[in-house]
Amino acid sequence: MDVIRCDQQEYLVWKWRPTGDVNSTNKENAIRWGSSLRVKEGEVAVFVYKQNDGQMQDFIVGPRDEIITTANLPVISSIIGLAYAGKSPFQAEIYFINLAGNIQVKFGVPYFDVFDPRFLDFGVPMAVRGTITFNITDYKAFIKLHRMINFEIDDFTKQIRDALSKYIKGHITNLPSANGMPVLQIERKIMEVSDLLEHRIRGSLSDDFGVNIKRFDLAAIEVDKESDGYSELRRVTAEQQTRTIEGQTTINLKNLEDTQRINAENVEGSLLIQREEMQRKQRLQTESQHLTAHQIDQQTVVLTAAADSMGSMGNIGGSGNGGGGGMNPAGIMTGMMLGGAMGGQMSNMMNQIGQNIQQQQVTPPPPPTIQYSVAINGATLGPFNWQQLLDMVNSGQLTKNIHVWKQGMANWELAGNVQELSPIFGAAPPPPPPIV
Repeated sequence: MDVIRCDQQEYLVWKWRPTGDVNSTNKENAIRWGSSLRVKEGEVAVFVYKQNDGQMQDFIVGPRDEIITTANLPVISSIIGLAYAGKSPFQAEIYFINLAGNIQVKFGVPYFDVFDPRFLDFGVPMAVRGTITFNITDYKAFIKLHRMINFEIDDFTKQIRDALSKYIKGHITNLPSANGMPVLQIERKIMEVSDLLEHRIRGSLSDDFGVNIKRFDLAAIEVDKESDGYSELRRVTAEQQTRTIEGQTTINLKNLEDTQRINAENVEGSLLIQREEMQRKQRLQTESQHLTAHQIDQQTVVLTAAADSMGSMGNIGGSGNGGGGGMNPAGIMTGMMLGGAMGGQMSNMMNQIGQNIQQQQVTPPPPPTIQYSVAINGATLGPFNWQQLLDMVNSGQLTKNIHVWKQGMANWELAGNVQELSPIFGAAPPPPPPIV
């Protein structure tokens, strides 16, 4: 009796034939009762036979190893009419479908042009090579998409070749515009391109060919670096990059100059305000001193006039006694009273002057002004006073890692290492809260 089994190493669909000549007659498909059926794990045997209402299919999934009888394969009992009584061969075709875990096919797409959307005049030729790893999970769907004939892996490769070429060309040619990927860097992005292609191809091959793509490995993206398009595109992109770098450098230098100019103007304005404040204080102090001297002069004039009046008071009323110039006791008493008042006023005035002089002598001089120069971007700015330094810390212009210097220091020093400036950095506010 025949042993119905598949010993092929690599196949997708393989048709079993009985022992003897292979032809297209019914004898080729004659299955004898009592034959041994062996279906390995990872395979499925498909019995195809004809009924009055059309072609039928029965599936036997491995592992299976037994003798064909109507008892152990009830489904086959429907193939044979009662007239055969289980003794004559029955007509059926048997196909084995490979359900192995990993089936690999290699593919290659010949050179095709890829264009940079910025320079559409220069097409760069590229070729692609790789491997697809797949298996058949839904064998019934696979049969619906393919005829039940011998179906070798090479046949399947030929079928999917055009589909792979279409998907790969379409995807890679759109990478520069759709994904912002420069043409000259596509071959360096092979892993990223492989992942993008796998996502696109997996669903398409499953729907169109009934296979489950397990891996899509892009082995190489080959660029024809001897082509005119590659040379011209490399030249124009290099020139554009050079111009971009030069333009950016010019902008950076101008920004630096503007920053230094603004800082210098701010420092100059701060120094001008400081100088005007000092001049105003000195002017007020001088005016205060002049006002005190003026008050003393006025009081002296008043007292002088009062003294002259007091001297003439002794003669008040002397002309009433016959026009003589005798003593007037009332006038003398009035003069003495006015003299005492004037003396008291002179004494108070002198005491006030003495107190003002003493207060001016006791008042300590103003503290020395802290003046530090700051080195920013290779330029020396300042000097700045304490308040200006604090403002620079709050605005982020002055940090602990910027060098400072003042009179008496031998060399420039990091601001964070100057003990005198430590309170300034402690007074800097924390960063603003996040925006909700």
